[in-house]
Amino acid sequence: MDLRKLKTLIDLVSESNVSELEITEAEGKVRIVKGQPPVFQMPPQTVQLAQPAPAVAAPQAAAAPAPAPEAPAGHTVKSPMVGTFYRSSSPGAKPFVEVGTAVKAGETICIIEAMKILNEIEADKGGTITRILCENGQPVEYGQPLFVIE
Repeated sequence: MDLRKLKTLIDLVSESNVSELEITEAEGKVRIVKGQPPVFQMPPQTVQLAQPAPAVAAPQAAAAPAPAPEAPAGHTVKSPMVGTFYRSSSPGAKPFVEVGTAVKAGETICIIEAMKILNEIEADKGGTITRILCENGQPVEYGQPLFVIE
């Protein structure tokens, strides 16, 4: 596997919430694991990303529990993959949708780039875009909410 491609994969995993990625190609198999201590008997071409252990905070006397994030009202369009979220087909182009745009099921609403492949994401339900939950160029996870359609 090309070293630049491997570095790109490592960067994608380290910048995302994905903990493990395995890719099989004709040249071989690569497995990238994040957040686990190194394994002494690693298969060839396994890359381990070590992360520092989280600091343990002293308990606070009257700490109020953090409120749970509100679930957006309406139908949520979620990311079908890990990648980079783009609102338009190219830099400087008009976004596919804005808040208030009426969309039909099957209409392209954004692009997610994964491994240099641009994947058009379509609305899975017709309605009006009421919220855009991601910023242009932001990394997104599988299942992450992208839009709210009402």
